[in-house]
Amino acid sequence: MSQANDGKALETVVEGTSYARIPLRTRVVMPEDDLDAIITEYAKDAVQPGDLLFVTEKIVAITQGRSYRLDEIKPRKLALFLSKYVTRTPYGIGLGMPETMEMALRECGTPRILFASAVAAVTKAFGRRGDFYRIAGDKARAIDGPTKHTIPPYNEAVVLGPKDPDGVAARLKALIGGQAEVAVVDINDLGGNILGSTLDKNGEHRLVKILGDNPLGQGLESTPLGIVRAV
Repeated sequence: MSQANDGKALETVVEGTSYARIPLRTRVVMPEDDLDAIITEYAKDAVQPGDLLFVTEKIVAITQGRSYRLDEIKPRKLALFLSKYVTRTPYGIGLGMPETMEMALRECGTPRILFASAVAAVTKAFGRRGDFYRIAGDKARAIDGPTKHTIPPYNEAVVLGPKDPDGVAARLKALIGGQAEVAVVDINDLGGNILGSTLDKNGEHRLVKILGDNPLGQGLESTPLGIVRAV
């Protein structure tokens, strides 16, 4: 069985069942790479019947051509203004830089981002958090900006959320022979979301718990794939 990433546990217990979360190390995935080829090379032979293969949304989006170098993005004045009011954390820059906010405006539409910002400004004053992303939606939440720990060349890039993650999950399940479920996940050290999968809703909720401590990490681990296996 594979080794856990530094600072992460290989196993966890959810709802009385022990699960191994097995990270799969790959080369750095580039925009010209084919996702199916990556899965075939690094995951297909590792998956066993009854496993669940989880794939980070970032490599799905990168292979869909949805990563942009910072010097390709020209933020408008509105993006400069709004990004000043976003709280940055050590776990991810979110929309707290002009370039990521600019891409949110493009992806979600200016009216939606303005409405989400206005509501969040009011509710944050009363101690409530999270309303911005609840209103802006998954497209805004999935935008990934660079941090000092981001693996090159994505330390100088913005990566959007993937297109059709449910369709991607279904295609990858067929690619690996239908012997395992597949999920496209957006997981970080603050929590996570299942963007698309071949699971039902209960299965997705359970998977969020299983991956709750972010076993793949989010720095230089180069483990964008993983397997969940009951043990």
